[in-house]
Amino acid sequence: MKVLFATSEVWPLLKTGGLGDVSYSLPHALTEKNIDVRLVLPAYRDVLHELDSFKTIGWLQLNLAGVTRDVRILEATHEQFEMPIWLVDYQQLFDREGNPYTHANGHDWPDNAERFALFSMAVAALSLDKLNIGWKADVVHCNDWQTGLVAAFLDHEPERPRRIFTIHNLAYSGSFSKEEFNRLKLPSAWWSMEGVEFYGNLSMLKAGIVYSDAVTTVSPTYAKEICTAEFGYGLEGVLSSRSYKLSGILNGIDTKVWNPATDSLIPFNFTAQRRNPGKQKNKKALLESYGITADKDKLEAPLLGLVGRLVEQKGIDMVLEAIPRILAETNANIVIIGTGHAYIEAQLNQLNQKYPERVLVFIGYDEEKAHLLEAGSDIFLMPSRFEPCGLNQMYSLSYGTLPIVNRTGGLADTVIDIGETVAESADFAAAKDSEEQAPKPNGFVLDKANTEELIKTIMRALSTFENKKSWQKLQRNAMTQDFSWEKSAGAYIEIYNG
Repeated sequence: MKVLFATSEVWPLLKTGGLGDVSYSLPHALTEKNIDVRLVLPAYRDVLHELDSFKTIGWLQLNLAGVTRDVRILEATHEQFEMPIWLVDYQQLFDREGNPYTHANGHDWPDNAERFALFSMAVAALSLDKLNIGWKADVVHCNDWQTGLVAAFLDHEPERPRRIFTIHNLAYSGSFSKEEFNRLKLPSAWWSMEGVEFYGNLSMLKAGIVYSDAVTTVSPTYAKEICTAEFGYGLEGVLSSRSYKLSGILNGIDTKVWNPATDSLIPFNFTAQRRNPGKQKNKKALLESYGITADKDKLEAPLLGLVGRLVEQKGIDMVLEAIPRILAETNANIVIIGTGHAYIEAQLNQLNQKYPERVLVFIGYDEEKAHLLEAGSDIFLMPSRFEPCGLNQMYSLSYGTLPIVNRTGGLADTVIDIGETVAESADFAAAKDSEEQAPKPNGFVLDKANTEELIKTIMRALSTFENKKSWQKLQRNAMTQDFSWEKSAGAYIEIYNG
């Protein structure tokens, strides 16, 4: 089976979030199951700088906005990729500094509609072997709004590949004006309530939903949530009416990259059976990396960690409100890594200045720091208001760093509260095959996303931390779960086969 996997970012070439991780891990898991995968993304400047080598394999002539563009297609290799990487190279749109979606000032690139319409047009052409290189896709697997138009461009093709569209986060819909739709001279037949029109605008995400043969999202619970008004962002009707082709497949994690037994980015490796002294040594290294003297008291005190985008979706505002009380009433320390809203970054820096020995902050993202935080922390904070899947809670579980999460999306599918029975965890149970071993408690779950509930749950976790026998049992439960891509990749192959 030939699968063209289209994405707007992929780790380690370029990553802004979880899509980058999935776009690396899932294609490799498919390759291990003998699927012939080609990975395709735009030829951003930063991506070209990261590649080992690349060559031109052909040119496409694509007409967009009434202009015929000569688009070069590159094939690249990289030591961490087992499959060929195809790059859509059109310098006027992709050869620029920084983030693939936003300018350095944080505003969206004004030509994003044109950029990703051209990319989608190229992906559709590549899937049909318009380069005449003898590789025609059986399946084109598209991801998020940046690739939403691929399925629409293929809709009139009589021998098109099967079209799969994965929603990683419904909050980002790729919405553009009717004027932009007209300027790009996109097919007028698309403009209807049953097409790409969404409240008077062009929605690239809706295009992916409407025109694809199957729609997936990244956890079973999120697939249910997005069919409701609370989580549907106005698309709940579109999704509910197409529930026959909607399914939720829980993301996996790359266990070659995120494995405490082999992780090359942490100073001390450890396993579920032999957690100590490795985990404690990593805690010491983590504290010392922030200039903290890791004496006996510091090492015995619970350490709470957080890695993520500093935005309200992730519940960082609740964490900020909770920190002063946690510091006042417990001996816990906190380390936070992330970037996001400037005012949240400023508040974190102020807390660091006020409590330099207890609130440790790194503004930005650093892969090595993130791995060390997962390995060295005792508890991971992830009280997201919504979370399609989430990967950090699975990283944390794998490293014996017990997560505190809100009961939503993939968090509900992966974390069972210490106070729950398996029968009560219906969402988690639904995500598992009946013949699998029943999941066990492995963390702490908020029933409501508010500051008081978060503080109460943190206090409950800290109380459990004091009971070493209970804590170690929870750690074993967490670390012995299978979060690999094996099962999920198999589920995608079933959908590819129709």
